[in-house]
Amino acid sequence: MSDELEALECTGTWDLVPLPHGSVPITCKWVYKVKTKSDGSVERYKARLVVRGFQQSHGRDYDETFAPVAHMTSVRTLIAVAANRSWKISQMDVKNAFLHGDLDEEVYMQPPLGIEVPPGHVCRLRKALYGLKQAPRAWFERFSSVVQAAGFSPSEHDPALFIHTSKHGRTLLLLYVDDMLITGDDVGYIAFVKKKLSEQFKMSDLGPLSYFLGIEIEHTDDGYYISQQKYTQDLISRSGITDSRTAVTPMEIHLQLRPTDGTPLEDPSRYRHIVGSLVYLTVTRPDIAHAIHILSKFVSVPTSVHYGHLLRVLRYLRGTASRRLFYAHSSQLQLHAYSDSTWASDPVDRRSVTGYCIFLGTSLIAWKSKKQTAVSRSSAEAELRALSTTTSEIVWLRWLLADLGVPCPTPTTLLCDNTAAIQIANDPVRH
Repeated sequence: MSDELEALECTGTWDLVPLPHGSVPITCKWVYKVKTKSDGSVERYKARLVVRGFQQSHGRDYDETFAPVAHMTSVRTLIAVAANRSWKISQMDVKNAFLHGDLDEEVYMQPPLGIEVPPGHVCRLRKALYGLKQAPRAWFERFSSVVQAAGFSPSEHDPALFIHTSKHGRTLLLLYVDDMLITGDDVGYIAFVKKKLSEQFKMSDLGPLSYFLGIEIEHTDDGYYISQQKYTQDLISRSGITDSRTAVTPMEIHLQLRPTDGTPLEDPSRYRHIVGSLVYLTVTRPDIAHAIHILSKFVSVPTSVHYGHLLRVLRYLRGTASRRLFYAHSSQLQLHAYSDSTWASDPVDRRSVTGYCIFLGTSLIAWKSKKQTAVSRSSAEAELRALSTTTSEIVWLRWLLADLGVPCPTPTTLLCDNTAAIQIANDPVRH
């Protein structure tokens, strides 16, 4: 707590001023957390002063709040390209990232315990604090201005990706809130950027990429392996499963679940917590994407039947926790994709489900299972909608790869198993 208060004083986070008439100060509190490494050992103990942002009012002490973060597909694509180019990926972390953001609005806060202030005085915030609604936006604007001054340019296709090109090569920086990945073939400029960032912010150089946002990355001579094994084991431990059974598949074939199946759960919070955690697990586990898509439809009113199928997914994960995605050095940087669709598979509204996966050579970088927005009157129409969704993702990935320095001069192969949909896509006159 002393270190945190010292950091706040060093950055000039607030000024002690009399509370203006008509202003309403917000309150704050301390939050404590134990940070662990990927193997579960204790890394450090953390104390953070957090503002109760729910007391803010729009138009009074905040306006815009949106701040971009790196798309997970961008993270996987960056790793796949780095594996092919034999680039080293460095990871850096910003200490107290949100404290570096400058505030444009007038925000007043009650002084935290331990600070002596004159009677009637409050803290006028000059810098952002964790908990403020506009804190992520203020931090990203500050970071973006610093890296652009260092020579980077933001990508038009992922605002959290910054690119620098020179005669010595290309440098890529990908930001996810306060965690960043830096890679490229311009070693000298990478060292310059690290030094420049350390001058502006309190940085931690975490060395080669190994553990990022709960994702474990292992670098070998053959390429990169990514997984969420520790995350999976922690989730199974928190779920409260008492048996040791495993399942061969995450869900039964042709399963159709309805909101009325079974009896509503007395406490749906555990179901919601597990489903929400599994949604993040699909970052490295495409094999459960469709099952989680189905189960997430019932988070508002889950039933005993839905919970039983959720436990099956957990038992499947227990037996496959060590599965990983592999991004090989020898993989060709050529896109190809697979698209498929159900037809009228939802028993309630009869909408179809789109599924696709996109490979960069042998590296799987993008996938999705999502219900379509309209009812299709034939299987060909459902498959054509799936082709359209996949094409949109391919076009975006081609733009992103161009930013990463991977040109795509040839058309991308998109595979589908529906003859009518293929004919319509090839010749729109048939539609």
